[in-house]
Amino acid sequence: MRNKKIIPTCFLVLLFFFSCEKNPTEITENLPEVTTTNVSNITGNTAQCGGTIISDGGSAIIACGVCWSNGQTPKVSDDKTTDDTGAGSFMSNITGLTVSTTYYVRAYATNEVGTGYGSAISFTTLSFETGTVTDIDGNTYQTIKIGNQWWMAENLKVIHYRNGESIPNITDNTMWSSLTTGAYCNFNNDQNIATTYGRLYDWYTVNDSHNIAPEGWHVPSDAEWKQLEMYLGMSKTEADAWRSEAEYHFWRGTDEGSKLKEVGTTHWNSPNTGATNESGFSALPGGYRGSNGNYYYMGRRAFFWCSTQYSIISACGRCIAYDFPGVFRFYSYKNNGCSVRCVKD
Repeated sequence: MRNKKIIPTCFLVLLFFFSCEKNPTEITENLPEVTTTNVSNITGNTAQCGGTIISDGGSAIIACGVCWSNGQTPKVSDDKTTDDTGAGSFMSNITGLTVSTTYYVRAYATNEVGTGYGSAISFTTLSFETGTVTDIDGNTYQTIKIGNQWWMAENLKVIHYRNGESIPNITDNTMWSSLTTGAYCNFNNDQNIATTYGRLYDWYTVNDSHNIAPEGWHVPSDAEWKQLEMYLGMSKTEADAWRSEAEYHFWRGTDEGSKLKEVGTTHWNSPNTGATNESGFSALPGGYRGSNGNYYYMGRRAFFWCSTQYSIISACGRCIAYDFPGVFRFYSYKNNGCSVRCVKD
């Protein structure tokens, strides 16, 4: 009689254990499949990115979003967003980034088996910090940090003072020419223009105690404009200079105006000399309304009021032009209409 081969009990247990364990390939196949969309709307500290869920891997998606890090393969253990679950596309707002920094981001989707990732995409944040501010009318403006100052990166378009009182809209030329109180207008009395270029205000509006700036902001003084200009490279001597009576336009500095202007000729007339918008200020040529009520310089020049009075009949301001790289420091009649940018308190 032949001897029977006896298989140890421990071996049978191990064999049963390994035969029941899932194959690693099988686990991968049961993970969700997701693709990463291109990164967009990159600023100094924010960006947008999303993904599309191709497959849920056979079980419900319990979390999805994007994850990012400085490493090339970000994971959900790094910074991440959490968006609506389910199949389809999603978009995420990435916040809390550092200026001038390269990041990697990829979409993810998680089911009961685990997390699947899309391809990693790299992007670099801009070299300045950005934000937003909202006025009394609910208009939201992009803001930009330049040096130690926070500036609005769009022209003011509010039609109420901070206390809710209406600012008069004066369309008639004769009425405008005789103003001694606050008022606003739209260039050529076309309110559609205000969507892009903002509105024009006389200086009495700027100086009104009811305040046209959003809460926590104010119209910059002449000194605050000089601080901006010197940060961009203008010398103090140049910043302090006024035009002489013989020089209607006296362009100070070298390329500070170019650093403030929006790039291209979508809004500026050609050639938009030297425009780089290096500061992120994104100046637009909203023109101005003269003390006679007529409109001038749309597409060619941007005029901004300062809160600083020059004389009983005039106040200080700045002008940036399509055909000059410098900045013109002017004083003008208080019932002229100019654009307004605000600076944070």
